[in-house]
Amino acid sequence: MTIPWEAVLKAAAAVLLAPVIGALIMGVDRRITARMQSRIGPPLLQPFYDIIKLLRKQPVVVNRIQVLYVVLHLAFMVLATILFVFGKDSLMFLFILAFSTLSLVLGGMSVRSPYSRIGSQREIILMVAYEPILILVIVGFYLTTGSFQFRDILNHQPLLTHLPLLFLAYLLVVMIKMQKSPFDIATSHHAHQELIKGITIEYSGPYLAIIEITLCYETALFLALAGLFWSSNPWMAAVLALVAFLVAVVADNVCARMRTLSVFKLLWTFGLGLALTNIIWLYW
Repeated sequence: MTIPWEAVLKAAAAVLLAPVIGALIMGVDRRITARMQSRIGPPLLQPFYDIIKLLRKQPVVVNRIQVLYVVLHLAFMVLATILFVFGKDSLMFLFILAFSTLSLVLGGMSVRSPYSRIGSQREIILMVAYEPILILVIVGFYLTTGSFQFRDILNHQPLLTHLPLLFLAYLLVVMIKMQKSPFDIATSHHAHQELIKGITIEYSGPYLAIIEITLCYETALFLALAGLFWSSNPWMAAVLALVAFLVAVVADNVCARMRTLSVFKLLWTFGLGLALTNIIWLYW
């Protein structure tokens, strides 16, 4: 049996480059945020320094099952990245992303810390709030292109002209997945969050580094999904990804954190309303 070396190299490149791109995006995010707050800010490579520092610390966990869940959190995200790069089924991609988030939730629930458990509960509420929008985005892709395969979506005409409201609803999801205000209710790097680190508070050292690496994958993936709305032109795809990034950064600096129920209501009224309106418009 011949080993498909081209596919192996492509998968390896995706696995290695995605977190690097995500970490660079997070570094730019910190620099822009610092400038908006009249601070010098950390160096561009600060996310890399943070991860390396965490990897060098002594591993400490509350229980062993915690380790399993955090590894699954990363493994499912890597698998989702490979599916996206190879242009596979978008529905399977969504399911695997959900499994990755659920692994983090179960890890947070496996300890007795009230902060961790409340953070896990809030993450579940966020999933219930944004997953319908993600599903409708994929449905919109299907109704426009006639396929659930990323490779077919990638080569189609600009989707933004058919799915403008879905793109606006998707921007809300990007802010949630990048852990930005006003939606940073489950976990956050910000000091103003009353749950401290929420769902990740009981992780430290290399295991916290795994969560940070997974966040790098997630950041790169969701901004790449934003680019799919105009994937027929690489420059326009990059512009849309940049727009999604800037909207998240600006909202993070100008919006106060919302209450959990308020986030749920916003996504199920405004966000889901935009998405459903666009889907109905496609039928017409």
